[in-house]
Amino acid sequence: MKNTTVLISGASIAGPALALWLSHAGCTVTVVEKAPAFRRGGQAVDFKGATHLTVLEHMGVLDEVRRRQTGGTDQEVVDADGRRLAVIPGAFTGGDVEIRRGDLAVLLYERTRRSCEYVFGDSITSLTETAGGVHVTFERGAPRTFDLVVGADGIHSNVRRLAFGPESGHVNFTGYYYALVDLDLDHPPAMYNEPGRMAALGGPKAPAFFVFASERLDYDRYDAEQHRRILAGAYRGMGWKVPELMARLRDAEDVYLDSISKVRMDRYAKGRVVLLGDAAYGNTLGGFGSGLAVVGAYVLAGELAEADGDHGTAFARYQEIMHRYATVTGQSSAGPFLAPPSRSRITMRNWMFKRRFLLGMMLRMTDRFAGSVELRDYPALAPAGRSTG
Repeated sequence: MKNTTVLISGASIAGPALALWLSHAGCTVTVVEKAPAFRRGGQAVDFKGATHLTVLEHMGVLDEVRRRQTGGTDQEVVDADGRRLAVIPGAFTGGDVEIRRGDLAVLLYERTRRSCEYVFGDSITSLTETAGGVHVTFERGAPRTFDLVVGADGIHSNVRRLAFGPESGHVNFTGYYYALVDLDLDHPPAMYNEPGRMAALGGPKAPAFFVFASERLDYDRYDAEQHRRILAGAYRGMGWKVPELMARLRDAEDVYLDSISKVRMDRYAKGRVVLLGDAAYGNTLGGFGSGLAVVGAYVLAGELAEADGDHGTAFARYQEIMHRYATVTGQSSAGPFLAPPSRSRITMRNWMFKRRFLLGMMLRMTDRFAGSVELRDYPALAPAGRSTG
């Protein structure tokens, strides 16, 4: 693996996690990120079960993640008058350990910035595979050639589009959208539902968090003003504190809207290009995205090291392990759970949170799903923070 050059697109969680492992395996790693810089904070991500925690420990970051964790807070489900209907335990929403996405990304960046090259504010425009590598062109930077290219750039992956074809062939819309809004409000965690709509305040995802059912929308994912208009229309006439939230929406600095979708890929690699994390097996708000990202990074780097850079062998083994794991963990569908389509289903969902045995069963089930992969030990990755003895 020594001197193997690898380009990773995406600097959220999966990309820097892979960069950490590959740098310890002797690779020369470049990470390109479309955003101009890291953004601290952001929505919370969580890790569940021994498998996720073991990988974080192998990476040498588990103690620091625990020091920065944000989870453990219960959230009330309320009616239009603010009366409590049910309580969602922090253990259900926050897993075993929870941390803001941006804080974890910065933590991983701090562990890799001296051993890897980071290029912010740029994006890949073309990928051309040759006999000895992948010729890559960029929006801003000069063209370069790498031995391998990894798409760790999210559910709307640019690398996947360039290498595998249009997003429409690989991403399935589930009939729901979600929005994260940074509102200047100090409110205890609370969630309110009307059929097909959910509004939450003070929870782990964002100061204000929305989920709503909708037909497919035609919009610009980077146009915050358009996001405000869509959100205001979707929540017109809703009760509880929603009118106040919509009034504040006009002045909110940070508004993000996206679909709740699932990625379905028969294969994660094509030649010297491979997909990782949400780009390969994303399931928006499905509860396993961050865990899949770090486990996938560990497996991909480990198999490349075991195969001594033979990408064909390594990618096939990575595909075998992660496709099975992602299939098990990708069964959940967040939209109907967070914003049930009818009052009766809202009542049923709330009733579940009042029944400890059902809640315990669901927690045990998610732990089992999170651990449904057998991790191999990869001696070549040992320098990342643990021994293999």
